[in-house]
Amino acid sequence: MKEECIFCKIISGDIPSFTIYEDERYKVILDRFPTSPGHALILPKSHHVDIFDMPDETAYGMYPLAKKIAVLLSKAMQADGINIVQNNGEAAGQAVFHFHLHLIPRKYGDGVRLNQTSGQDTTIEELAEVFEKIKSCGSI
Repeated sequence: MKEECIFCKIISGDIPSFTIYEDERYKVILDRFPTSPGHALILPKSHHVDIFDMPDETAYGMYPLAKKIAVLLSKAMQADGINIVQNNGEAAGQAVFHFHLHLIPRKYGDGVRLNQTSGQDTTIEELAEVFEKIKSCGSI
């Protein structure tokens, strides 16, 4: 636990939360400043700044849990869809530096704007250049 981390304080119970699921590895809470009703956060109980800092074994449990929570939220909120969002680094919009996954119930016409394309056409040559940069960094 990091003393100054708000999510660590929520996980430890120092700050109250509306916990909708908890086990030995994760805590799922309602977001205090929701994008839409039912907006939830999956928090690993172990402190990791971002995806780059998180061990694989912690990451492996995130999406099976996200699926279960998404099904629950979709039913509870009568959602037409669910956004699953995760930001890494300040430039990507990360505001709390404890890895967390957002699950955001959506309804048609709700006005929420998360995923917007750039509106720019990308040439095949530009895609090929990016592809080569990625390939040159090795394989997984």
